[in-house]
Amino acid sequence: MKAVVIRAFGDPEGLEVVDLPAPEPGPGQVLVAVEAIGVGGVDAVIRRGALAAYGFREGHLLGSEVAGTVTAVGEGVDAAWTGRRVWAFTGLSGGYAEQAVARVEDVLALPDGLTGADAVTLGGSGLVAHFALRKAHFAPGETVLVRGAAGSIGITAVQLAARGGAGTVAVTTSSEERGARLRELGATHVLDRSGQGGGPDAPTGFDVVVDVVGGPGMPDVLDTLHAGGRYVLVGVVGGQPPEDFGTRLLRDFRKSLTFATFSTDTVPGPDRRAVRAEQFADAARGDLRTVVHAVLPLGRAADAHRAMDAGEVFGRVVLTP
Repeated sequence: MKAVVIRAFGDPEGLEVVDLPAPEPGPGQVLVAVEAIGVGGVDAVIRRGALAAYGFREGHLLGSEVAGTVTAVGEGVDAAWTGRRVWAFTGLSGGYAEQAVARVEDVLALPDGLTGADAVTLGGSGLVAHFALRKAHFAPGETVLVRGAAGSIGITAVQLAARGGAGTVAVTTSSEERGARLRELGATHVLDRSGQGGGPDAPTGFDVVVDVVGGPGMPDVLDTLHAGGRYVLVGVVGGQPPEDFGTRLLRDFRKSLTFATFSTDTVPGPDRRAVRAEQFADAARGDLRTVVHAVLPLGRAADAHRAMDAGEVFGRVVLTP
């Protein structure tokens, strides 16, 4: 089968299309004939080699979520899964391929009316957005900032905050055109990447910040929290924050600020499945919008990563075998 691996860490040119043996489902697993592959920010972070200390090596087969049809099941898996269209989480490896395996507990049947591209745009990112707002104890009427809102996590977080009754939903993004699109999705104020601008009525402080970016600018955003404010970091697509960012929290000790990281790995499986099923149903009805930036063939994975690195992607790029 065709697959995309990291030949060399660094630029997208280090990605390579190779022929690999088709995987076989082990006990508790299913085999999926892939129709759509989500290209996520974590894929770019792994490709750059930033997570090599966590065991990622050159030769790694990228990809964490796919949609397609179950063609075989492993020992202990109900044969009724065979032939069903599903979304599947493959871990942090195995998705950029024509066939992929996943644990059956990480597989969810797709509702009628939801395309594979929509499923891999929402499946992982929607869960992050939902539980990040929950971890922040977001309440109606509060002022929310979504930092890095042009990606699929940010786009969903904007919609969920707006639907949840936020008093303000501010976003950071890189252009007026993107800002206009985010307003259509529920944003009330559009700031530049540094969190500035937005006009005379723009908020200067926030009760909740959901941050996909991290990076060197993160401490300045911490300064915008209101007393009792909560900051949830869900990604570091802009790089690791400064090691001493915690000094900002200590400096503002009397404001009782809260900083947290969030990974869906800490969410119990039944809760993940319930929320994801609800979001898929909402998207199939049109109540929750997905934004697919582009659909590219698997062999153009490097082009997808170049677009992400250049900041050109609004929503999610999807690959198809």
